[in-house]
Amino acid sequence: MDYQALYQSKLTTPEEAAKAVQSGDWVDYGWCTNTPELLDQALAARYEELTDVKLRGGILFHKPAVMAVPDVAEHFTWNSWHMSGVERKMIAEGATFYAPIRYSELPRYYRENAAPIHVAFFQVAPMDAHGWFNFGPNASHLSAMLERTELVFVEVNQNMPRCLGGTENGIHISQVTGIIEGNNPTIGQLGGGGEPSEVDKAVAKLIVEQIPNGACLQLGIGGMPNAVGSMIAQSDLKDLGVHTEMYVDAFVDIAKAGKITGAHKAIDKGRQVYAFGAGTQKLYDYLNDNPECMSAPVDYTNDARTVALLDNFISINNAVELDLFGQVASEAAGTRHISGAGGQLDFVMGAYLSKGGKSFICCSSAMKGKDGTLKSRIRPTLAEGSIITDTRANTHYLVTEYGMVNMKGASTWERAERIISIAHPDFRDELVAEAEKLHIWRRSNKR
Repeated sequence: MDYQALYQSKLTTPEEAAKAVQSGDWVDYGWCTNTPELLDQALAARYEELTDVKLRGGILFHKPAVMAVPDVAEHFTWNSWHMSGVERKMIAEGATFYAPIRYSELPRYYRENAAPIHVAFFQVAPMDAHGWFNFGPNASHLSAMLERTELVFVEVNQNMPRCLGGTENGIHISQVTGIIEGNNPTIGQLGGGGEPSEVDKAVAKLIVEQIPNGACLQLGIGGMPNAVGSMIAQSDLKDLGVHTEMYVDAFVDIAKAGKITGAHKAIDKGRQVYAFGAGTQKLYDYLNDNPECMSAPVDYTNDARTVALLDNFISINNAVELDLFGQVASEAAGTRHISGAGGQLDFVMGAYLSKGGKSFICCSSAMKGKDGTLKSRIRPTLAEGSIITDTRANTHYLVTEYGMVNMKGASTWERAERIISIAHPDFRDELVAEAEKLHIWRRSNKR
């Protein structure tokens, strides 16, 4: 087959492709760094002709053009699998909603339960010699999504890294409806984070001390996981492996420091496995055409059964709030939505199933509110309306700058005692009093 001739025959304009969308359609916008640009603008230009178009994607770097049109809720709704800060702000406009799901379930959801998708628009890397368009650092759930999609329009971006190694990380030209040669925008970037705070460093130190040589790492996004990564890069640890949901800048630093070999991985030996990646240009340059890195679908990377096969699996993630029962809220603060369920619970469970595995949920003990007052992140019970990301039965290690405690097998009074021991000192007496009211405090306990 002459792929170049086929490519030329499928070239079209964003305006022509946008005509495929009809009122009432489900339209998929890909994921994270391959969210479309020109196709989005062309669809937005048609807003007056369309009503009830349901768009779907996640982890946006900027507000899509379709969500900035007048009376947006009459024309479009944005349905996010995992919200970025941009999407969080969009909620107040009345046309943006979160779709709660464990991230690992997305491929099966698309294949078995999702309504048929009429059109998919997303960015890809340039076609290779064999007719394949690579998804970039976004294998995630895209192949499963495309199995349910009628019309597929790809927007080619010369700046999209070509991410190798796994399965379901691209689409063949024979499956593409139309090709748009994009304006090659810079891939969306997440800052690598500034210098870690003293709190970040204190938490990171406690965690790094628990990591053995040959461990396999999963890092979440945020200042504390980033601080852990920086500390690992400067440590004496060796022969580490990577198996993670999100590939972040910290992994690049650890790899370039010579700490990652994957030599002890029981599966995917020598490979750094991830479902998607986002960070600075340093990260995209590192992933591009790098056979050491393995781009794979999220139902593989995040499956607790897969994680369980990797000995000494170390999972490190953030929390927004904890309560005295050991419940963890990582996706909302009360009714204020922040991000999403993601894969945190999958890795908390998978790490515990791993021989020698440990999961760490970390946060600062307190934070300053808008009025400048200090507020404890550890509460007697979670704030009304809070969403529990990790149930009390699943949490393993909880970490703040004041210490690390193990929740496994601890009764309610032991949990309260341990969690209060890592709370900010200013709030400990108050938490003890609240624990007594909740009947989870023993009078014989040290105060």
